[in-house]
Amino acid sequence: MKVLITDKINEKAAEIVKEAAEPVVLPTMDEDELCSVIGEYDALLVRSQTKVTKKVIEAGKNLKIIGRAGVGVDNIDLNAATENGIIVVNSPDGNTHAAAEHTVALMLSMARNIPDAVQSVKSGLWERSKFTGVEVFGKTLGVIGFGKIGQHVARVALALGMNLVVSDPYTTKEFVEKFGGKYIENINDFWAMPDFITIHTPKTPETTHLINKETIAKMKDGVRIVNCARGGIIDEKDLKDALESGKVASAAIDVFEDEKNIQDCVLRDLGKNLLMTPHLGASTSEAQINVALDVAEQVKNVLSGGNATSAVNIPSLKPQKLEPVKDYMSIAENIAQMAAQICKGNLKNIDIEVKGTLADLDVSPLETAVLKGVLSTNLVGVNYVNAPLIAKSREIAVTVKKSHQTTDYIGSITVKLNCDKEGAEISGAMIAEDIKRIVKLNDYNTSIKPEKFMLLVPHVNKPGMIAQVATVLGSYNVNISRMQVVQKSGKQASANEKSMMIINTDNEVSKEALDKIAQIDGIYEAEFVKLNV
Repeated sequence: MKVLITDKINEKAAEIVKEAAEPVVLPTMDEDELCSVIGEYDALLVRSQTKVTKKVIEAGKNLKIIGRAGVGVDNIDLNAATENGIIVVNSPDGNTHAAAEHTVALMLSMARNIPDAVQSVKSGLWERSKFTGVEVFGKTLGVIGFGKIGQHVARVALALGMNLVVSDPYTTKEFVEKFGGKYIENINDFWAMPDFITIHTPKTPETTHLINKETIAKMKDGVRIVNCARGGIIDEKDLKDALESGKVASAAIDVFEDEKNIQDCVLRDLGKNLLMTPHLGASTSEAQINVALDVAEQVKNVLSGGNATSAVNIPSLKPQKLEPVKDYMSIAENIAQMAAQICKGNLKNIDIEVKGTLADLDVSPLETAVLKGVLSTNLVGVNYVNAPLIAKSREIAVTVKKSHQTTDYIGSITVKLNCDKEGAEISGAMIAEDIKRIVKLNDYNTSIKPEKFMLLVPHVNKPGMIAQVATVLGSYNVNISRMQVVQKSGKQASANEKSMMIINTDNEVSKEALDKIAQIDGIYEAEFVKLNV
């Protein structure tokens, strides 16, 4: 496997990647150059300079993961990556302190006119009265986006004696109040409150030009604005007009809509009430090392068969969601895959039920695992990234039910596939730490280990059945690694009742062997199941 590293990412990233694949370091390329080489790589590591477009992603036939050494991923086409089953990871924590510190530095520099004062003194002037500033103490700071960077800025602001108001649809009133701030649920009620506004949200269709002439009109006269998040969240033309009119007293901007052509930026001609820096939020030596190490570790883990910790296009697999249910992920996928192979007809919908301790958890990661298991039975290239998208495109409805009903297991998950001919219902559980078992197969209670090759043989409960099946398997050089015979509802079967052989084999069972088993008197059918274990 090969990993392409570009955009001058810290050299330590290549050392980490080397544990799983061959790292290749190349300069930043344009779209056509990147398309011409990306096909031979399994992973791509970039910063903000490289634009990973749909064209690039479609040319990356072997790509499994794209790593962005930083927080923002607006230079990566997430929809195209998701459709192609490619994981996109970032480093949400690596530059937290750097970006927060730069935000505070800009806010204080803006409030005290420091850059212009420095230039004045260096010019041999002494103009104290010209650079009278304002204090931040007692003022209200409005934070848009209360992730880790926004929270860190808020801590400093509170320490400086500022008041805090927060707008973020992904946090809660209780969390913000516990933090020491006031939560504003409707952003329309937010604009008139702050003396200073700082932005810490990604650029999305919802946040593009979030600050514009309409929202600026709702702000306090003389408001001061800082943006160290993403260019394009502020409409630069509208900000220019507001700075010239005095509605906005001053602004400090680190990110711009078109950073490659900064000479054309409409803000450049403004005077002392505007501070501009060249996207320095993450530009500390510590941050550059941290983000490089973070994404490199994730790329190494994914290429080695592990999980990513910051996959931005797999929301259900965020660490805080995945960690509590991670032990059930493989059994959820296995039973779904088995159900998909034994049901008959077209799939109508999927029912998932969790019991025991799982009922108290967010089980959205298990839903993703079930979808992957079901869809990968008949489709190639299905993974945790694109499984929910494929299911949605095929209008496969999924319902999830939680039950605190007492069972024999700490937690269990049941997958029921409803099909137009014959459905399937299979349950899985953890019977001990790291010990996964299939505990129910349709009407049969069982306890068998999910393995790569499994043979299901419903049959009449009478002498000689096991021996006849084993003889056929032996004649086709198929070894039985373990076997269990179960009856419906776990009851002791009487003669001539229907039982089920569940057989784990060391190798595949051919169609010819299956046909031969099905011809045995007393055998209803023989189904071979292959699992990703």
